Amino acid sequence: MPGDHRVNDKIRVPNVRLIDHEGNQRGVVSSREALTLAQSLDLDLVEIAPTADPPVCRIMDYGKFKFDEAQKAKESRRKTANVGVKEMKYRPKIGPGDFDTKTRLVERFLHEGHKVKITIMFRGRESAYPELGRKILDRIVEKIEGVGRVEAAAKLDGRNMIMVLGPDKIGKPKAKTAAYEVEVADVPVVPEVPAVESSNESNEES
Repeated sequence: MPGDHRVNDKIRVPNVRLIDHEGNQRGVVSSREALTLAQSLDLDLVEIAPTADPPVCRIMDYGKFKFDEAQKAKESRRKTANVGVKEMKYRPKIGPGDFDTKTRLVERFLHEGHKVKITIMFRGRESAYPELGRKILDRIVEKIEGVGRVEAAAKLDGRNMIMVLGPDKIGKPKAKTAAYEVEVADVPVVPEVPAVESSNESNEES
């Protein structure tokens, strides 16, 4: 961290292993010799490895070094603060256009380093057929392959099915595997899902 180094005449050991301003190893020299060289270049002698025997020192512009380190720390804090969990909601009967639009947003969030909570919202009799949600999740996982990965396996939460995606740091396509397991303890698996009449669905949603 900036300010944690001993600099110039605060380096009290008799000998140091010196790295010059161009990154060249100068071997073991006296602290006085190293400081004299640094001053002749209008630079600083900075102890960078105090526990080594002898300690390692480098000739550099310490003011610039501290500024650069502070900027890196600030940028790291900014990125950490901006990364969070986004949520994208889907319906089991979502149309192709809406699906593509929402999934493009999911990909963008993952590219930006965010985690994404995918929520499949069931209504009425749809909640009896978890396969409807599993098909949507299958399509999402396929679309974001190489960009994101499953961090939390899908599970039913009341009338919703939830899965969490995270950025794929490797960024390489992977062989397709079982991406998630759905917790459907007492929910029967139905081979074919009967069509839900719009009048019944409307009544149940209201």
